[in-house]
Amino acid sequence: MAAPTPPATTATTVPTPRRPLDAPAGTDPVQQWYEDALGWAATAGPEGVRLRTGLRFDVLELPADAGFAMLRRCDPRSPVAVRGETMQLLVAAGSADELPGLLDWLEWGALPLDLVGIGSGGFIDAPTPPGWSGSQEAAVWVRPPEPGREMEPVLPALTTLTAVSTWSVVGGGGGAPDLVRLVDTAATHCHRARLRRAYTEPTRQPLAFS
Repeated sequence: MAAPTPPATTATTVPTPRRPLDAPAGTDPVQQWYEDALGWAATAGPEGVRLRTGLRFDVLELPADAGFAMLRRCDPRSPVAVRGETMQLLVAAGSADELPGLLDWLEWGALPLDLVGIGSGGFIDAPTPPGWSGSQEAAVWVRPPEPGREMEPVLPALTTLTAVSTWSVVGGGGGAPDLVRLVDTAATHCHRARLRRAYTEPTRQPLAFS
């Protein structure tokens, strides 16, 4: 039986956004940290600082309970944040576009998983920088990025079509591209978390009237 045809991939190179040294007075310190320390595109508004996705990274969002269950299977160098009951996994730019096709290819596409991608043109709330104080409602880093290091080489990415096809033929395993393994693991834990929540939630009983 022939291996299923993997989804098509695209590769783009985007210049790293950099903040000018003579930044205007009054710039939000969180925005300044992200732009100066990491070179990430950040904007400040009434609801706080937001990070633009699709340039240096994309984001996979999933329920926090599913995310914490799968963290041990993630590369410990890849940044991970949590905001409320949502976990955000940073992946290579362009990965959000690959997510629907990968889920279909991995035969998860027909199930509701609460797993979504945020890519080009999107934003996420900026987590409080490591070591800074913040409000309880703010996003926080579970695994923060490291200033002064290039992040792209450690972000899960869909590497080559040949590698994906090989992963299908051998039935998965250590040779799978990082993004394929990450999406498959995330989908598995999202599905388990949904089943667990459905099992533990109390059953609503209709009111009885005499």
